[in-house]
Amino acid sequence: RTGTTSLKAALEQLLGGPCYHMVEMFPRVEDHLGRWLRTFNGDLSEFDNIFDGAAAEPADRTVFVAAVDWPASVVWRELADANPDALVVLSHRRDADAWWKSVDQTVWEGMRRPSGFPAWDEMAKKMREGAGLGDDWDDPGVAKAMYEAHLETVRATIAPNRLLEWQPGDGWEPLCAALGMAVPDEPFPHLNPTAEFRANSGWD
Repeated sequence: RTGTTSLKAALEQLLGGPCYHMVEMFPRVEDHLGRWLRTFNGDLSEFDNIFDGAAAEPADRTVFVAAVDWPASVVWRELADANPDALVVLSHRRDADAWWKSVDQTVWEGMRRPSGFPAWDEMAKKMREGAGLGDDWDDPGVAKAMYEAHLETVRATIAPNRLLEWQPGDGWEPLCAALGMAVPDEPFPHLNPTAEFRANSGWD
């Protein structure tokens, strides 16, 4: 809940190719869910299969030019190491309280509801663990502390010359400057607000 749907659309326009996001996993879940579980268990050879379509059916050998959101952001270190020339975008909200207000009503609400699909629940658990959350992931104080710690870890890990901090309200300019590209002559996409997320999930 740091503007990743908007960021996905913006990167796709700027880079001229698809950007991996959780929404890209849903139509590929039978193939990608197992691959992500293996990735979380240390099998980084799955990167080629997930992002370059190496093991996909011929009709869907999609090559992704960027990645945002869970599940990819869980392995941000590994992806940064595997793509040393890539820009790393640290998307965040103005503060932990703003982030919690959004995630509490959307992603966390979904995790509170059993899926009835054991492999999916296992993946959700792996994503929480990868993000630094344990069994107390639904505690606001714990979640907000994780959020702050994550930001500091990325800042301390990624070299300043390849790190861009970006918030949803920042729009095109910082992205375009970091990528050395011209600013598009159209409004920045602002997608998937909380109300839309909840309506699409059938909760409201």
